[in-house]
Amino acid sequence: MKVQPHSHLAGITAFVTTVELGSFTAAAGRMGLSKSAVAKNVARLEERLGVLLLQRTTRRIGLTDEGKAYHSTCIRVLSELEDAETILAARKNVASGVLRVSLPSSFGPRWILPILLDLIKSLPQLTLDASFTDQYVDLVEDGIDLAVRIGELADEASLIARKIGTQKSLICASPDYLARHEHILSLADLDSHDCIGEQRDGKVLPWKLCNENGEIIKVAIKPRHMINHGEGMLSAVRAGAGLGCLPTWLVSEDLRAGRLKEIGSFLRANDQPIHLVWPRSGNVLPKIRVTVNELAQRFRPSPPWDM
Repeated sequence: MKVQPHSHLAGITAFVTTVELGSFTAAAGRMGLSKSAVAKNVARLEERLGVLLLQRTTRRIGLTDEGKAYHSTCIRVLSELEDAETILAARKNVASGVLRVSLPSSFGPRWILPILLDLIKSLPQLTLDASFTDQYVDLVEDGIDLAVRIGELADEASLIARKIGTQKSLICASPDYLARHEHILSLADLDSHDCIGEQRDGKVLPWKLCNENGEIIKVAIKPRHMINHGEGMLSAVRAGAGLGCLPTWLVSEDLRAGRLKEIGSFLRANDQPIHLVWPRSGNVLPKIRVTVNELAQRFRPSPPWDM
């Protein structure tokens, strides 16, 4: 194979970055270059290829048909280069490359992301790509290196899991709400209270509680309010809108400050495991191993919200 001098790789990078961000100005900010330098790199690439890749107007930049086909090839090639560099770094036992993580929408920003941001400060060759969702994510199909999952895990042979903690939940309310409503003495009393619920797939999620015998039971609630986000539910409970069944990692600070009160230990919710999961492979890449070890160390023996 005849090897050509690949100084035009700068043009490919400028082209892909411009398409991703939608403008030369944004691409210049990402690449640390001037706007004119990015535009010139793309223009030289087009001149060398003999085709127009970008359709430029005063308002936007779009891909030509040739540009669409070339962009797909560039994405694949750059991804393969990144993978090759990651493999080489693994041989040197250096955490490097892009760490792609999928985190729960409320738990992730509050308790995982700060740890990851601390970690990348000490690992200059590591880049973070974090997404947040409460939906199931196929790590292998979506190219995710590491995910945090709360709840019982499905039996997935393609994944490795490490437990880092337990989510404990409880029913709580604001002092203002409790001052305006009767005390709760049994599960049946929940029907006479304003409950804040959430939906999934069009169905109201039951509260999984432990009865007096320690058995897990599903309690169907009749929510007055529906809020499908943890932080939103916390805000509603703080405001006195009703009772919420919320994890201690979300409400611990409010409980200590007296902004919320727990409603009887007999209504404590079922505990759920918290796991780190990552794709099974022959060799665990340093970027995954280092991250898993750091998170496990921060959550054990006690989680940070219990400190």
